[in-house]
Amino acid sequence: MGFVSEQQNMASQTTNNEPNRKASKQINFRVSEQEYSKLEQSAETLNISVPAFVKKKAQGARIVAPKIKAEDSQEIARQLAKIGGNLNQLAKHANQGGTVDKQSLQALKNEVAQVWQQLT
Repeated sequence: MGFVSEQQNMASQTTNNEPNRKASKQINFRVSEQEYSKLEQSAETLNISVPAFVKKKAQGARIVAPKIKAEDSQEIARQLAKIGGNLNQLAKHANQGGTVDKQSLQALKNEVAQVWQQLT
């Protein structure tokens, strides 16, 4: 009896070759070169693919362009990581009974202000 059920299970697995996707329906349509260029430019501005951009627009999503470029965001993330490391060192020193001088805190505050200016 176990052998028969294994054969049936294997048979059902071989006939079901469809990929397991959350969205099972696909929509295809054509656009002109000029229309595609506009879609591509908009998608690139948002750092997403053209299909993802078109899907969001079709769903009525309000799409807002990021205030900073992708390259700039990587630099800002690096700067924030550096500031975080410095702040952790100061906090560890203070938690171990040491004193933190005002100059170090002011330097960190200035670095945060510089990053903040890049974001606004």
